[in-house]
Amino acid sequence: MILTLGLVSALQTILIGVFAGYYLSESLYDEIGQRALMVAKTVAATPAVISGIQNRDVAELNHLAARLAETNEALFIVIGDHNSIRLAHPDPDRLGHSMADDDGDYGRLALVHGEAYVARALGSLGESVRGKAPVKMPATGEIIGIVSVGYSLAQVEATIERYNFVLYGVVGLVLLISIVAAIVIAGRFKRAIFGLEPEQIARLFRERDATLQSVREGIIAINREGLITTVNRTALDTLGLEPETPLAGQPILSVLPESDLLSVLESGVPDFDREVWLRGRQMVVNRLPVREGSDIIGVVASFRLRDEVDQVSRQLTRIQQYADTLRSQTHEYSNKLHTIAGLIQIGATDEAMALIGSEVSDHQALLHLLLEAVPDPVLAGCLLGKYNRAREMGLHLDIDPDSQMADIPERLPRDQLVSVLGNLIDNALEATRSHTGEGGHVQLSMTDLGHELIFEVEDQGPGIPVAAQQKIFEKGVSSKEGDEHGIGLHLVRLFLNRWGGSVTVENLSTGGSRFTLYLPKSPEERKTR
Repeated sequence: MILTLGLVSALQTILIGVFAGYYLSESLYDEIGQRALMVAKTVAATPAVISGIQNRDVAELNHLAARLAETNEALFIVIGDHNSIRLAHPDPDRLGHSMADDDGDYGRLALVHGEAYVARALGSLGESVRGKAPVKMPATGEIIGIVSVGYSLAQVEATIERYNFVLYGVVGLVLLISIVAAIVIAGRFKRAIFGLEPEQIARLFRERDATLQSVREGIIAINREGLITTVNRTALDTLGLEPETPLAGQPILSVLPESDLLSVLESGVPDFDREVWLRGRQMVVNRLPVREGSDIIGVVASFRLRDEVDQVSRQLTRIQQYADTLRSQTHEYSNKLHTIAGLIQIGATDEAMALIGSEVSDHQALLHLLLEAVPDPVLAGCLLGKYNRAREMGLHLDIDPDSQMADIPERLPRDQLVSVLGNLIDNALEATRSHTGEGGHVQLSMTDLGHELIFEVEDQGPGIPVAAQQKIFEKGVSSKEGDEHGIGLHLVRLFLNRWGGSVTVENLSTGGSRFTLYLPKSPEERKTR
């Protein structure tokens, strides 16, 4: 860059210097020529010159020419008659000879056409710039002679050299300043690009582009004006856009009106693992501001479809459900087996058989209900686990035998559904145990009739004050003590907001409270709620 800027500056400076020198020389030549022409016209119009030519008074003309040449600082003033024969000349030996002997110019323009003109020629007194003018009779305009005034080119060139010395000095100074400026600019530019050379920058750009395109998450970056600067192919696929869609330079809001990138640009607060809806698709988004010192110069967002995360979450949820169920059943049956073993050892076989029959009949009834009413294995496994957890807590989870939950839409994420329902059941169990104690009941009823999925959870807790029924869905708000509470119902509200559902809370006349969950089945209904 230093060499390039230096060479460009040098070339520009040299070209400007050469042009300025040439223009100065030509201007000076032209100025001297015009001066010679003006003096020639003035001399030609002098009455003494006109009278001297008429009378061919050579002595007077030579005296007059010498005085006028000295006065006007001219190299020479030559006066000739109408035949271009010298009547006055600085060299007496050339008097009486033709003026054409100097430069081959017979003065036809002046003597024949009556025009004054400027010429540059090499004569007997050296190279000079000459102004020639006709001598005319004042009364008749008859051309009776010619006047030639010359200025030495040596004088002109000396003046040009003096000007050129100053000019080239300025040119050299400008060139030096340009080189210093090139070094400063290149240094600042190199610091701005972290000391990298252009080849390194190109290699890093190719690596960055390859890395960006290889990431399986969609990536979009905007600048401080909210214009898209970077986007990868995965982002186009994830957003359902054509692969060749030109997004660079477009406002983010024209492409994604639902985007919150501008809010992150204003606040500078990063946002991680946020679940949002973009172009009708549920996604998990991370947003990170890009800073330059203390200034925010843009935002980078990475996102992927929620369904991809759901696949992993669904598997983890099923494993967790199975683990909870097995843990509860293991603990419960371990106690029951010890009880049955004790009854047999003391000879109470009838009581042992009755206990075995009760256990078998209760589980058979629950399993039959779940198989008939809840074909979805994830939801059925969740309910079975909560049933065993309730028994482990000394409570009863009563599922309405008329419940039906078979028409669950495929797009409804199962892990989030069981998480929401599980939170409501867990809250009901804890409220019932803390208020009623062992033996309390929690009622669950479900229906998929109509256009919505409806879940009702009733507990035997202390109830919820009317003023607090909406606040309990805020993050961190809970009736329980400790910092780890106040999250479950907040997650319920987030899921319902995304899916377009709703939840109602009411206190029962018999004590306790009822939570009713409404989830639309189709996306169209979800949007119109």
